[in-house]
Amino acid sequence: MSREYIARDPRTGLPINVAKPRKAAQKVKTQTGPWVSLTDHDVFALLNKETDSAVIRWDSRSMTLSRIDALRALGRFHGARIHQAHALLLQYLESDVAEERVAALDVLPEVAVLKSDELFDWLSVLLDDSDVNVRKAASRCLTATSPIFPSGVHSILANELRSTVRYRSDGAWAGLAGLCDTWPEVVVDHVDSLLLEEEVTLRKKATALLKRIVNKGDSAVWDLISWSLNDAEVEVRRIAAKNLPALARKESRMATLFAERALVDSDSEVRLSAIKAVQVMDTDHGRARELVVRGTKSKDVKVRSACIELLPRLFGEDVLRTMAAELLTSETNEKIIASLKEMVFDASLDGTEAQKNAQLAPSAPVPALDREVAEAQGVRVGLEPIRSTDSEPSPKPGPAAIGGVASPTSTQDDSKPVAAPVYRAVSQDEMMGYDDDFEDDEPDEDEDYF
Repeated sequence: MSREYIARDPRTGLPINVAKPRKAAQKVKTQTGPWVSLTDHDVFALLNKETDSAVIRWDSRSMTLSRIDALRALGRFHGARIHQAHALLLQYLESDVAEERVAALDVLPEVAVLKSDELFDWLSVLLDDSDVNVRKAASRCLTATSPIFPSGVHSILANELRSTVRYRSDGAWAGLAGLCDTWPEVVVDHVDSLLLEEEVTLRKKATALLKRIVNKGDSAVWDLISWSLNDAEVEVRRIAAKNLPALARKESRMATLFAERALVDSDSEVRLSAIKAVQVMDTDHGRARELVVRGTKSKDVKVRSACIELLPRLFGEDVLRTMAAELLTSETNEKIIASLKEMVFDASLDGTEAQKNAQLAPSAPVPALDREVAEAQGVRVGLEPIRSTDSEPSPKPGPAAIGGVASPTSTQDDSKPVAAPVYRAVSQDEMMGYDDDFEDDEPDEDEDYF
């Protein structure tokens, strides 16, 4: 049996990711009502005009349903019967009765999931229907179908987004917002064209959608943010700059480039959004450090304050004090001056006696072996007295040596007896069993005598 072929990157040898069929995150909501109690025979009998009404039991009471209710029941048919339901839906989309057209539009998304032939053509027509209720129903239908059928409603959505009628444009923008969760690449195409519009409202709404796709899109989204940051309208630039912190979490290099541009923007809110992005990104990056250092001398107080707060994260104490001292010479804001003085302050030099002592490192403890050797030689360790036997008094402590160990040559009062050490030093010869008493009786001839 042959092995399954795996596509690999020729440079790395790793398997290449293959796109999986996308599943719509948003499904069409099935409408419920008294019509769910209609039998299949009653539904087709009503829609084929074989009968005008049907009596059913709903919510513990009897109800009489009409052809309008039968239309709303078309969404439940599957399998072979979907073709019959689809044909009936097309028939009632061109009905002369406005209520029947509204009911057909309400069920259109459910039928389109299984068979969508010609349905979106009728949706485009009914958006300009003579009856206002039909037009509103068509706008609701566009909102529901946009996240699931982006290609079927692409041109319809593009036209409705630019509509001057409030409810029509609102329905289209709601549908485009739903596309952000299912097909962000389609949203990129729409936003790309909307940013070229002369009307400021369209550019503002389009830029506001970028925050929903900044973590889902690719380089195309970065281009849209870049173009928005260069927009002539300040409101568009403000909205675009608010995406920089989110972009910094995903792509810090691109966010650094955009933040560098936004820091010199004429609007203070745009500059502040750039600072927030710098605070999020990895400040160990050289370009990010440069942005922060440059921002400490900005004319905007908010930008200057935010950059100065980042300095302790970037530099050590010595470099930080030097930079803070330099900034103090030109700073005029009292709050920033107080912050800089805290950075310049060195507790080990300028602090109180207690603060200076706190900066001193404690002496290292004396090892146990060194302690035993010192006590064996009769030397006091630190402030502790030399341990002695019960019969002998403790010796008088002498002056301590460096490191807490007294010098073996310490001067003591000769009038008082010195306690014998607890331990006696043993020489190496004694340890090895050598006898040091024997020596040559006759010295060598070459030995000199004094």
